[in-house]
Amino acid sequence: MARNSKIEWCQDSWNPLRGCSRVSAGCQHCYAERVAARFSGPGMPYEGLIHHATKGWNGKVQLVPEVLGQPWHWVKPRRIFVNSMSDLFHESVPFEYIAAVFWVMSVTTRHTYQVLTKRPARMLEFFRWVADYDEGCFQDDRIGDVAGENPAIQALGWTPARGGRGGYDNCGPGWPYQNIWLGVSVENQETADERIPLLLQCPAAVRWLSCEPLLGPIDLLETPAGDIMCRCSGCMEITRSTRIDWVVAGGESGTGARPMHPDWVRSLRDQCASAGVPYFFKQHGEYVSVSEVAGQGEHFKFPDGATVRRAGKKLAGRLLDGVEHNAYPAVRS
Repeated sequence: MARNSKIEWCQDSWNPLRGCSRVSAGCQHCYAERVAARFSGPGMPYEGLIHHATKGWNGKVQLVPEVLGQPWHWVKPRRIFVNSMSDLFHESVPFEYIAAVFWVMSVTTRHTYQVLTKRPARMLEFFRWVADYDEGCFQDDRIGDVAGENPAIQALGWTPARGGRGGYDNCGPGWPYQNIWLGVSVENQETADERIPLLLQCPAAVRWLSCEPLLGPIDLLETPAGDIMCRCSGCMEITRSTRIDWVVAGGESGTGARPMHPDWVRSLRDQCASAGVPYFFKQHGEYVSVSEVAGQGEHFKFPDGATVRRAGKKLAGRLLDGVEHNAYPAVRS
């Protein structure tokens, strides 16, 4: 299948909103912010969303209803990163609009949607708003009713996908939507402790972590949620599961990138292997262990003596101890 995105773990991206604001250290060198700054002039897509002096996000968010139906028209199944240039659960995005996004995802089950947020508290608040929530169990679903009031959704028409054309695949399954993966970005132990327990309360067939840019070690068994990689039979019930299903990890790239200790990603790799959780190593980033790739470049030494060298993202590559990790989760039925 053709890849329209340069992000290693998805095949395409879908951006029904634009603009964002920083919430933690992982946002310091936001790639989306850099891209938006290049296209923020008069008449350009990100006009009015970038601060004129800092060239960073100014906190404003722009809804883009004209692209709500984009996946509806994509015929071939694909893995889609939802809002690669924003955060679906930004505090400025109305729940009614988020419901419209979820409606498109829920009726196009030929696609797999990878949702990633740094705002899991608002994600959980959305689910409690859109459904009858009781002790982790979602009894009702008004996604269709709410989304149906959106003019952009009404304009799509109720056309089934057949004969090589786009359209809907079904009338929308109940919670959790089997084709929607919900994830949180965690860059260190502090953000893991804060965000993972909230993610685990949200209804998802697949829950995942993006540990990128990885700015410190993360022990997934030390979060307040407890054993988030539990494999006991009691954890197979999806809406109450305490299990993380997928971990993506990687270092920071681009201007001002911060070095990543190679043991941080090795530890996540080993934790995943021990728990039987698929692990995807996205990149070393700008810096790579001197033992991993030969060459010259600026060196950085960690307090424990480990040394990394600035080689650039391309040369640093994706091999971790000589192995490329590309595992994906399987959806539980």
